[in-house]
Amino acid sequence: MSIEHKWKANQEKVAFAQRFPGLLTGWQACQGKTVEAVIPLTGRQGAAVITFTDGSFFVVPPLAPQAWEVSQALIDARAHLEPKHPAAYQEYDRLVAQDAEALRLARLEKIIGAIHNNIEQIPELKERLKALVQEWK
Repeated sequence: MSIEHKWKANQEKVAFAQRFPGLLTGWQACQGKTVEAVIPLTGRQGAAVITFTDGSFFVVPPLAPQAWEVSQALIDARAHLEPKHPAAYQEYDRLVAQDAEALRLARLEKIIGAIHNNIEQIPELKERLKALVQEWK
């Protein structure tokens, strides 16, 4: 897999998170809802995810939450939102796993490419690689 594949997998995950069922994007949409929980957002001081009893949620402060904030909100509020959106979480988990696998394969490709591109300029590289493989056996 290529770095482009990793980028595409991440973009797909981010796009899904930003259209996750129940995500509210303005305070007006919260009017009349019953708050279920207010959960501090991991990694951002002063931010939180508010979950409502109907399965909707809101990331605060609402100044256009970044993609990582929505994703973190899905993680942090999972215990409250997953029972109301199990299929969406199943899809989100699939996309997270796809993104992680794409990252793993992109790293592998980058390492193999670096070896391939340097094998002639660094003659001892082959022997060092053979020794490393033997260490692992």
